[in-house]
Amino acid sequence: MQIDLLYGTGKQSLTLPDNANITVIRKPLMPQIEDPRAAVQAALTSPVGAASLATLAQTARSVCIAVCDITRPVPNHLFLRPIIETLFEAGIPAEAITILVATGLHRPNVGSELQQLIGDPWVLDNVRVVNHDARNDADHVFLGATSTRGTTVRLDRRFVEADLRIATGLVEPHFMAGYSGGRKVIAPGLAHAETITTFHSGRFMADPLADSCNLAGNPLHEEQLEIVKMLGGALAINTVIDEQRKLSFVNFGEIVESHQAAVDYVRQYCEIPVSRRFSTVVTSAAGDPLDKTYYQTVKGMVCAMDILEPGGDLIIVSSCSEGMGSDEFVAAQRKLVELGPDRFVSSILPKPHAAIDEWQTQMQTKPMKVGNVTLVTSGLRESDHQLTGVRVTHSLQDIVEESLGRSPDGAVAVIPEGPYTVPFFRETT
Repeated sequence: MQIDLLYGTGKQSLTLPDNANITVIRKPLMPQIEDPRAAVQAALTSPVGAASLATLAQTARSVCIAVCDITRPVPNHLFLRPIIETLFEAGIPAEAITILVATGLHRPNVGSELQQLIGDPWVLDNVRVVNHDARNDADHVFLGATSTRGTTVRLDRRFVEADLRIATGLVEPHFMAGYSGGRKVIAPGLAHAETITTFHSGRFMADPLADSCNLAGNPLHEEQLEIVKMLGGALAINTVIDEQRKLSFVNFGEIVESHQAAVDYVRQYCEIPVSRRFSTVVTSAAGDPLDKTYYQTVKGMVCAMDILEPGGDLIIVSSCSEGMGSDEFVAAQRKLVELGPDRFVSSILPKPHAAIDEWQTQMQTKPMKVGNVTLVTSGLRESDHQLTGVRVTHSLQDIVEESLGRSPDGAVAVIPEGPYTVPFFRETT
């Protein structure tokens, strides 16, 4: 049996023997919207929990539209122009509209990468597009501290001070915030480094409820909801795409209510109950753009670990075409290799603020404690292999055959779409 896993802009193929006990874990077939542009227009005119965009724009003098950075395959080309044209028709001039790339603490998107991200030259020609910079103090407004956990909240002033605030994004599983999109585009997307490093600190990441597909009691989600309230609310356009990156769902409206509706839609496809665990689990980092760095690859490891038999092999394919990730992440990985998973986590738990990007390393320790993790990639330099903290190889076929050779029952689970499909072990009675 041949199975293709998402890898960069292409696929990695795996051939499994006929006598293997194979479980392929995919979403159920998602419906595709036949006319995406008509669906976007319908969403803008029939919103969730808010007036139509055209109505709201009548009393607005300034608009800020937040978009996800290049790490998310958001179909911006489908909705940015209709939003902007609606604003123009309401009399809002181009100079009063800002598109703000919600980078969080990721690098800025510029040049051809920005063109790819926006996806429509007309948008770039007609309105200002700028990157959020979490380290620039002057760009942020202090809103106070959250009531329960005391997170200091500073957000990008261009978004805070706009009359109309619109967050746009893709709603998909997220390995610590439950689901992406909506409130997450604002924080961490548009938050100051102080805010991000507080609710990405060790105590947040160690909370068992900070997990894939979980919003109930999730400390990150709860902080994000309170931050939205402190901001005074916002609007959102929420999208869901299928495995072929085709639009399956879109809505618009009040940010919390509309995001929840999108979550309710997508979770019926992406949360997959599985009745057993496997000693061999093969997954991906979801291909381009998510698997550009090893930093992002960690998500695929974490989302697959619930069906990994303790002591088993978790094998992930990821192009890592841009290498490891940030210098700060590399520093955290170096510390992980030096201390090992347990001592690494113990060393960061007391800190009120995480070092930048060390939260990803902390999340990596979770699957490492369950079993043996192997990365299949051709994108990392040999000198970076050790910094991953896991085994690195170039051959998917060889490592899977090796793992199956140790398997007591020849059972293997394969998750071609990686973290966009999340299997959960649910024992049958």
